[in-house]
Amino acid sequence: MHLHAPQAIFLVGLLAYQGIRTIYQRRARAAGPSRANHSTALDKSLIGLVAIGQMVLPLIYIFTPWLDGASYADPPDAWPAAGALVWAAGLWLFWRAHAELGTWWSITLEIRPNHQIVQRGVYRFMRHPMYAAFLLFALAQALLLPNAVAGMGALVAVGILCIVRIPREEAMMCEVFGQAYRDYMQATGGVVPRLSARRSRTA
Repeated sequence: MHLHAPQAIFLVGLLAYQGIRTIYQRRARAAGPSRANHSTALDKSLIGLVAIGQMVLPLIYIFTPWLDGASYADPPDAWPAAGALVWAAGLWLFWRAHAELGTWWSITLEIRPNHQIVQRGVYRFMRHPMYAAFLLFALAQALLLPNAVAGMGALVAVGILCIVRIPREEAMMCEVFGQAYRDYMQATGGVVPRLSARRSRTA
């Protein structure tokens, strides 16, 4: 079993992440069914892939010897502290993204009742802070778990999620909101914030 300070930090961060998600998932469900559901088997498969990379592989590494052959012999001393800071940044961004979306958030590609384009808070600077938070979690995982499989699993899974799902999500938003969302795309960054963000014409 690999349960030392870095792995404990990872587990605490994972619990905090799950806590945030559970709170907002319950609020979204309480708001009623979606107005339009664009979820597909591919969409659900991507969510499952992230769960494997972000939770299943790390837990196997921490609590069993099955992935020991992929462990690093001598990871740099600075990695755990850096991983903790990156995870904390990811949690803040994850929380803010959920809080600002409110009941319009969904785990799959859906348009919620009375859905609008959110352009406040972190969404003034980036369209996909949730995906950015997942990338930060994945980077923190690589720093906290010195294992080529468990540490890198989330980076691979989240990378695939972003490449496949972001274009589909933006196409859905353009279909629903038309030029208003295209203007918003021009005014903001994607998963990397545009610090010189300007308000779109529909803000």
